[in-house]
Amino acid sequence: MTRVRLVGFLPALAALVVVGLPSGGGCLAADQAALRLTVGKSLVFDSASRIQRISIANAEVAEAVVVSPQEVLVHGKGAGETSLVIWQEGGGRRVFDLSVLPDASRFEAIRRQIQDELPGQDVSVAWENDRVFLRGTVSDLVGAQRAAAIAATLGKDRTVNLLKVRTPAAEPQILLRVRFANVDRSAGRELGVNFFRIGDAVTTGAITTGQFNAPRPGLSEDGVVATLSDALNIFLFRKDLDLGVTIRALQANRLLEILAEPNLLAMNGRKASFLAGGEFPYPVVQGGALNNAVTIQFKEFGIRITFLPSLTPRGTIRLHVHPEVSSLDFANALTFQGFNIPALTSRRVETEVELEDKQSFVIAGLLDNRVADVLSKIPGISAIPVLGKLFQSRSLSKSDTELLVLVTPELVRPLSEGQPQPNIEFPEEFQKGPAPVGPRHPGAAVTGPAEKPAAKEALPVETLLETQQKEAAAQPGAPVAVPAGWIYQPLVAPAGTAPAPPASPSPDSGSAAAGGEARAGR
Repeated sequence: MTRVRLVGFLPALAALVVVGLPSGGGCLAADQAALRLTVGKSLVFDSASRIQRISIANAEVAEAVVVSPQEVLVHGKGAGETSLVIWQEGGGRRVFDLSVLPDASRFEAIRRQIQDELPGQDVSVAWENDRVFLRGTVSDLVGAQRAAAIAATLGKDRTVNLLKVRTPAAEPQILLRVRFANVDRSAGRELGVNFFRIGDAVTTGAITTGQFNAPRPGLSEDGVVATLSDALNIFLFRKDLDLGVTIRALQANRLLEILAEPNLLAMNGRKASFLAGGEFPYPVVQGGALNNAVTIQFKEFGIRITFLPSLTPRGTIRLHVHPEVSSLDFANALTFQGFNIPALTSRRVETEVELEDKQSFVIAGLLDNRVADVLSKIPGISAIPVLGKLFQSRSLSKSDTELLVLVTPELVRPLSEGQPQPNIEFPEEFQKGPAPVGPRHPGAAVTGPAEKPAAKEALPVETLLETQQKEAAAQPGAPVAVPAGWIYQPLVAPAGTAPAPPASPSPDSGSAAAGGEARAGR
């Protein structure tokens, strides 16, 4: 505890004398109206005159208690500055600028904590004008967040973060090698028989199982004739009996192979996609429109893959993969108002795996085996042994489809200057006479070297957050790594949109200035 004696009524307070000032307590400069006190310490004022009234401007910084008519006890409650006014009998008045400093031992403990948490990093903590200032350079945003959190124990509203962050290295680039192998085998058999007789107008007729279009007998100028409307395999006609028969006996085998080997390159944490196929139009009826207006939209089909790579702290590559193979199916097409709308046959997989560099995983077992057997026969006649087979038709189709997807991620770097660039090997010369190299912008050998922006070793936290926000704007949904308790808003809002709310709001963080700003600390 510090005891300060007030003697007389000197206007300039030149006669203020400090009595019994212990180490770590408060002190009063004899030549200026300024008092300094440490948090948790006290000052005792002895006045030669009786004290009538006292006042402290900020009760959160200090507290004054009248002990006796000539003694006042002042406690340091919190770091800060305030004013102390003492009224004495006879009209005397004393005004002091009271500064309450943080506890020196607590201040040193915070410095030690920062040094322990951020070893080898240049971080300094200073107390100036009722504020805690953080200065120096840290390796990443996590270090800046930890330093700010430790310094905030002295007072959240008093911490000013002036730290800089070392410029982060370039994000790793991940190459995804994908191989699609799709095999479609199908076989079909058809057998059908149609009988017809053209004789005369009285006995003309036909027997059919409906497997294919039967001949249609009819009258003409030359008599009774039969019209064939379908391609046939076998056609027999007995002229003396005026009896004919058409037979369809088909057997078909089909093999379809699709192989695609796309290579996709993506930054760490960025999405990439690939599509080898096309788009087909289909009509869409607009609900609520007059006369059921129809608009045309397009839907993609083919070989597609979408993946999102990210590096884990374990050094592995985590992949969110979504491969899909689709094709047009005209067998199940739909005819609507004159539009022939094909169906889509799709096979897709969506999964998430974790691999080492250049490891592979295989998605297989995507099998589709189908058998369709259609038997048509004429009741009664078809039940006759042997002969009844002529009054039956059968259609048998089998399909066997297999799909395999092989995925291999790999960490890669760009080609260095001067290395040969890959090219396509053409089996023969594409055209005669073109230039060996396509037209391009002249290089540095012609235009001179371009001025490259100098790489910065360190930059303010706000600048790093703004850079991350711009990179995330190119891919909607990508989060910005804003430390907890900090405020971040883009400096310029997109045209026609309202400014986004703070990314990490906190109850005591305040609000950003108009137009948006990036703030670190309090």
